[in-house]
Amino acid sequence: MGALRIVLTVIFILVCIALTVSVLMQEGKSAGLGTISGAAESYWGKNKGRSMEGLLSKITKVLAILFVVLAAVLNLNVF
Repeated sequence: MGALRIVLTVIFILVCIALTVSVLMQEGKSAGLGTISGAAESYWGKNKGRSMEGLLSKITKVLAILFVVLAAVLNLNVF
């Protein structure tokens, strides 16, 4: 059981690093004064799910879920 805990800990550390990188790669939500007049509504704003920003958002959500699940599993005293 000790080997399984070590493997899960290594995976947990890798998920932590990947989550940090994916959060830092995302752009800020404030687009400046252009959002007041509606100028921020462009092709990329409408199709955000298909852009790199949308992909980073999905990756961040998956990594956050993995982070919480692995943290809960590693906190159990079964190993």
